[in-house]
Amino acid sequence: MGFKEKILTKSIYVFHLSSGSCNNCDIEILDCLTPRFDLERFGIVLVGSIKHADVLLCTGSANRLTIPRIKKLYEQMPKPAFVIAYGACGSSRGLFKDSYNTGEPLDEIIPVDAYIPGCPPKPEATIGALVKLIGKIRAKKGK
Repeated sequence: MGFKEKILTKSIYVFHLSSGSCNNCDIEILDCLTPRFDLERFGIVLVGSIKHADVLLCTGSANRLTIPRIKKLYEQMPKPAFVIAYGACGSSRGLFKDSYNTGEPLDEIIPVDAYIPGCPPKPEATIGALVKLIGKIRAKKGK
């Protein structure tokens, strides 16, 4: 296991991308950072630059304007890179599925490693998924 993979199992830097959401998921992500749920106790921190991120956390249903930007952001991430589809819209386009402006699902745009369902997902589901992602990283890299 390389240096980057060892760091990933201890602390995960997350870049949040909202690609056309109603902002309920965004509020729940912020709720995960409050003292009640405190994602930072697991070493999970939101970062402001994709170039520092280990995980791309996508909310909202990707529309025609955001699809090229999602691809470009994914390309700019340092590897290994992981993607989480957050909420019903991020996972399956939700109620925007039949909208004229909605493109393909996120997992057809970039590879998705984890799905967090819900509209919006509860903080407990977010914490559980991120802990499982840490396990997936460890398993992928041979512990």
